[in-house]
Amino acid sequence: MLKTQAKYHLGQVLRHRKHPFRGVVFDVDAMFSNTEEWYDAIPEDSRPDRDQPYYHLLAENDQSYYVAYVSEQNLVPDDTGEPVDHPDLPDLFGDFEDGRYPLQFNLN
Repeated sequence: MLKTQAKYHLGQVLRHRKHPFRGVVFDVDAMFSNTEEWYDAIPEDSRPDRDQPYYHLLAENDQSYYVAYVSEQNLVPDDTGEPVDHPDLPDLFGDFEDGRYPLQFNLN
């Protein structure tokens, strides 16, 4: 039985180790749960292991906002102390405080 514990938490601001973007965690998969097409599109020499947590981020770079799906091995905490400006953040989170976003949404 596979036991996986996520290193990062909802509302945490992270950045990618190799690519110039950062974002806020809004969901976590215990292991890879995207499509095979998505996985196969990653160059084989840099494909991350499937058996690790994968994070859904409300991401931003210098040019745009988007949703990113990133393996744990490719993420590190963002220590800038700066908020993320993604326009969808208010739908899920409260105001940026103490370096993170508190989860805040209405359940049906």
